[in-house]
This record gives sequence, structure tokens and C-alpha cells, in this order.
Amino acid sequence: MKKLYGYPESLYRVQTKYCGGCGHGVIHRIITELIDEMGLRQRALITNPVGCAIWADLYFDFDSVQPAHGRTPAAATGIKRVLPDHLVICYQGDGDLAAIGTAEMIHAANRGEKFTTIFVNNAIYGMTGGQMAPTTLVGQRAATAPNGRDPGTAGMGYPIRVCELLAQLEGTRYIARGAVNNAANVRKTRGYIRKAFEAQMSGTGFTMVEVLSPCPTNWGMDPVKAVEWLEENMISAYPLGEIKNKLETESTTAGLPKDRGAA
Repeated sequence: MKKLYGYPESLYRVQTKYCGGCGHGVIHRIITELIDEMGLRQRALITNPVGCAIWADLYFDFDSVQPAHGRTPAAATGIKRVLPDHLVICYQGDGDLAAIGTAEMIHAANRGEKFTTIFVNNAIYGMTGGQMAPTTLVGQRAATAPNGRDPGTAGMGYPIRVCELLAQLEGTRYIARGAVNNAANVRKTRGYIRKAFEAQMSGTGFTMVEVLSPCPTNWGMDPVKAVEWLEENMISAYPLGEIKNKLETESTTAGLPKDRGAA
């Protein structure tokens, strides 16, 4: 009998520290399933920085490195250059990537560094108390914006759309945005991440998949309401799909499936 479903070998069987309704666990599952399917467990390495992702090494049963806050792209750059045959994953949240580590990420992307970034966007600082993040929506409340983000208020500004920003750089080859709010989008997000992993292992340049994820605790909602809020607010602000795909024009990645749009 053919086995159709099972627990990923690359994922430890331990109780998670993530809050109920958090999307990190689903994203971890996607990553480990793909690593197992692609036979890369012995050649996979994840860099996880300060933030909710600081616990990722407790769950991934393969090598990991924990850089300083925001410095994950710099560490991933060095690792990939030394171990070019490895799958190197840069796993970052929105505060880490879009604020503290902005310079590291932009320049790594512009250089075309050949690692894959998984960018988890929950529009808020999750681990440190729910402060406003660079991706917090206009009008969204946060610990440092109790009346909602107001671009007219000094210091608040507008949300940063990281995918669209990095897509302008010549060094980026594949940029996509998915979500984990329902089964259809989980499936599509899985496809984006697989495509990014395959592109990396074929030797192409910088690849990134942003994943919209709920944060019920810091949004002050129960898990069901948090998913509804993501669907009603985040997806319109951060459209899903492939933002940039230059893989079809490169012979090293010929034959990869093309998947656009989202539920």
C-alpha cells in the first residue's frame, strides 16, 4: 500500500511554543515536507534570528544557525558561499527583515545571493509585545500605535511591501507571496516555496517567499477571528501570487510549473 501522508522526518515530534492560531507551525510543516521530498535533509541549513523564529531550531531536525537580530542574510550569505551544494534558508519575521535587518536583506538580494528567504509577515512585532512593525497596516492598532497606524503621525509612515521592493532589484530571480489562512492558499504557498528551493538548488540567484500569517495574541483576537481579519485586511494590502518570476527564462530551471493567483 502506498503511503500518502506521514509526519515529516525533518520535523521534531515536540510540543510547540507558538501561540494557538499562529501560522509558524504550518510554515514549518511545509518546509520540512519539502526538504524530505527533495532528499535534502543532510544538506539543509536554516538561519533563524531573534523573534518568534528564535525557537525554530527546537523543531527542525537538521542543521541551524542563530544569527543576531536582523543579521540573518549576512550569515546565510557566508554559509551558502562556503557550502554551495546546501539548501540554505533564511527564515525571518517582518520586524527582523523589514526593520532591523533591512540593509542586510536589500544588499544580499541586490547581489543575487543564492539562498532562499522565507519571510513571515504577521504585520506586527510578535515576540516583543505587539509593537508596530514596518508591515503594520494603516489603521491597525499596536502597542506603540494604540489608536491605529496613522501615516500623518510623525514616525509612523506607511506599510512596506517587501516583495514589491525587492522585485525591482536585478539580483532577485523569484519573489512570491502566499498565505496560510486556508487549505487552498497553504497548497499554493507550498508550491511557491518548492519552486524557490528548486531554483536555489539549480544555482540561480536570490529567491524569497513571503507568507502572510495570523498573530492572534498580539492582534487581540481568537484564532478564528484572526484568520478572518487576515483575509479581510492583509490580502488586499499585500496581494498574493508570484510578484517576480525570471525562472522560466533561465535554462537551469526549465520545466518548473507556473502557478499564479490565489484563493
